[in-house]
Amino acid sequence: MTGKTISSRAWGDIALLGLIWGASFLSIRVALDEVGVFTLVAHRVGWAMLILWVYVALRRLPLPRAPKVWGAFLIMGLLNNVIPFSLMAWGQLHIETGLTSIFNAATAVFAVPVAAACFADERMTLRRVAGVSVAFVGVAVAIGLDALQQFDIRSLAQLAVLTGTLSYACAAAWARAKLSHLPPQVAAAGMLTGSTLIMLPLALWLEGTPSLPHLPQTYAAIGYFAVIGTALAYLLYYRIVQAAGSANAMLVTLTIPPVAIGLGALVLGERLAPTAFLGFALLALGLLILDGRLFRALSVWTRPAPRAIPHGLSQGKDERPHEPPL
Repeated sequence: MTGKTISSRAWGDIALLGLIWGASFLSIRVALDEVGVFTLVAHRVGWAMLILWVYVALRRLPLPRAPKVWGAFLIMGLLNNVIPFSLMAWGQLHIETGLTSIFNAATAVFAVPVAAACFADERMTLRRVAGVSVAFVGVAVAIGLDALQQFDIRSLAQLAVLTGTLSYACAAAWARAKLSHLPPQVAAAGMLTGSTLIMLPLALWLEGTPSLPHLPQTYAAIGYFAVIGTALAYLLYYRIVQAAGSANAMLVTLTIPPVAIGLGALVLGERLAPTAFLGFALLALGLLILDGRLFRALSVWTRPAPRAIPHGLSQGKDERPHEPPL
């Protein structure tokens, strides 16, 4: 699954992207004190769209002209921005930012069965079934027995965030099917254009003409999650994919929750239940099983050492047992 090795620069980019996306959860929660959910999402996709189109223009990347591609951008923006951004932002009004980031990590888990349902070359192997099963147990543990036994606004918020992660997974399948022939930066700019075309009228309809925020931290939060947490983060993510492969880029998922949990505790005074940490540990284990790196490491440690060739045996014939391939 991980065909490319990870260079020291790619590891640095993975760590940096984990910091950027981890801090995005805090910036979104800060902005929600003054900005409505749909207006917030409109800010996020609108400003990021402008930045990415400037990048595309500076790089002189070719622009798609086929109407069906722009229709695909619209659906991609709905699946990858409008639905998950809105659901997760609303969810953060009722659950901790750290817990939101843990549920967000389930995106890579949902992507496996969605891809298996959509593509013939993404069948569910035994390892994938095991990884998805362990990760889903982790999600259930993070939700907690109380939320499973009684349904309240907190339970609904957790369900909303998880629905957002499922939408991310569907977006990944849609991108592979409809947008894989485009430069990723162009696909991202087109996607954000589609989501902006949806979010601007939706925000005006549901929340009215936005008023200027009063708190300076709100402006800083909007600038952060739109410019750094969305536009620049997308460009950094694509650099990681190009350098290390999409499977290795999935490791970013494991670096985000510790950052979000730490910032939520430090800035907002959030305290997560022990079940949230246990759930994240199981979710991380499931992701490592899916990644395959864990099994390769175990095979190296458990592989028997080659037998020495006794003195006097012919050197023309190798008497050692065949080693299993990695």
